[in-house]
Amino acid sequence: MSWAGSFQTSIGKSRTPSNHAEAAVVFDPSMATLLCLSHLRWSFVYQRPQHLMSRFAGTYNVLFFEEPIGTDETEPWLEVRPDEQGVQVLVPRLPAGLNAQASTAAIRALLDDYLGKLEVEDLLLWYYTPMSLAFSDHLQPRVTIYDCMDELSAFHGAPPELVERERELLARADLVFTGGYSIWEAKRELHDNAHAFPSSVDIAHFASARQPQSDPPDQASIGLPRLGFYGVIDERFDIELLRAVAAMRPDWQFVMIGPVVKIDPADLPRLDNIHYLGGKTYDELPGYLAGWDVALMPFALNASTRYISPTKTPEYLAGGRPVVSTPINDVVRSYGDCGLVLIAGTPEEFVAACEQALALAADRDAMLAAADRILGDMSWDQTQASMKEMIECIR
Repeated sequence: MSWAGSFQTSIGKSRTPSNHAEAAVVFDPSMATLLCLSHLRWSFVYQRPQHLMSRFAGTYNVLFFEEPIGTDETEPWLEVRPDEQGVQVLVPRLPAGLNAQASTAAIRALLDDYLGKLEVEDLLLWYYTPMSLAFSDHLQPRVTIYDCMDELSAFHGAPPELVERERELLARADLVFTGGYSIWEAKRELHDNAHAFPSSVDIAHFASARQPQSDPPDQASIGLPRLGFYGVIDERFDIELLRAVAAMRPDWQFVMIGPVVKIDPADLPRLDNIHYLGGKTYDELPGYLAGWDVALMPFALNASTRYISPTKTPEYLAGGRPVVSTPINDVVRSYGDCGLVLIAGTPEEFVAACEQALALAADRDAMLAAADRILGDMSWDQTQASMKEMIECIR
């Protein structure tokens, strides 16, 4: 480009969701544009994509492109939502009734129109889902990154063509990042530039849970001791384990925070000592964590959890809480012998581990010192900086 500096431009076929006015987009042509193609929505649960993209927004123009949503209108349009962290969230809005081929063509046209009006030349592509290749395989980025958080093909409802799409993406990718060591061991056999970046943590954010504070209103009336979980409640969550443990210890209170996805809420155990408080924002989580005695990770052991590396493990520790987890590979590998993350498989083992965790919580000073030793300098800032260095080496 022959010009530099920041400018604002209106993007055709793109509208803000509130009033359908033309969206004013702040764009710095002196910086590269990082287009992140995600199966997760920016406003759903604050996790790895949000942590990384909000940090990349300091040096790149970051566009976060979500999966399409239906609209009652007759023409496709692109919803543009400027995020407060500098990320532009883009959501294709498609008329109902379009078949797969027409939907792909519409999304491709909306994306091309948007990038064209921004006059993007220095493009980086960051994939969270290989399915996005259907509408982006014609783009010519300087660098293609595949950040493989999970083995998506193992999740309920995964498209049958996902495995083949991933093979194609691995052939195109310059860099492959993985969300843990187990999945890295699988992907390194398929790509010679794969790097493990396990879950990191914003220590300062969750450390606020170590300070005495008032309970949120919907938690204040729940008795003690409290054992809590936050996260998405889906096929990865061991419903029967929770049911059994809660029945074995009716004097314990189990606080479950998070949206219920892809499973029937009617299947959740409804004992008097299990409390479902719904989804909470990222900013609210430390306030709930502060009121717990023990933090839980009751994950099922199935295909969808074989490769996970839960972000909540270091978050719980940063918040000053001992953790009880089922034997997830990456949890055992990274935290199994640290003394504050206790591993249990059966309901009986889980109850015994929770009793041990409650005893650990009683010696608060020793527990906090141990948590700090485990966390060390682990941070999303460090993870993002290492990723950026690898990207820039290729650019």
